[in-house]
Amino acid sequence: MTHVDPQTFRQLLGSFATGVTVLTTVDEAGQPIGMTASAVAAVSLDPPLLLVCIGKQASCHDILLATDAFVLNVLAEGQEEISHRFAADAAHRFEPLADSTGREDWPLLQGVAAHIECKTWKTIDAGDHTIFLGSVIRGTVHDRAPLLHFRGAYGTLR
Repeated sequence: MTHVDPQTFRQLLGSFATGVTVLTTVDEAGQPIGMTASAVAAVSLDPPLLLVCIGKQASCHDILLATDAFVLNVLAEGQEEISHRFAADAAHRFEPLADSTGREDWPLLQGVAAHIECKTWKTIDAGDHTIFLGSVIRGTVHDRAPLLHFRGAYGTLR
């Protein structure tokens, strides 16, 4: 079987508009970690499950394997800088952001369209990525329009 080349694959998937999220959790020392994640999808309504795909080379990958929970912070329009910050390999991604914590002390970013709090339900090896299936245990929707990503650029619903 032949496959498309990586550049064509990126172009094809870039034609699928996605929301932009920042996945957050805490490491073994209780320090917040996070990364921008756009490979996110609903999986099941009963039980409520979602998936997020994380590259094995990502700095957060091994920490996510070691923890049992994460939050998807669904970015709102105007939060492009936050998306860039958490996509970069920077040590101080959370500074000077105003963040808070949920009931489980998981990092929640402010000004987002929604918070989706998950317990890790299962992980699946998938080539150069790991699929993290999250059981949604709680969430909050805020009255803000989402930040979208399409063909390498940010956009909104308007």
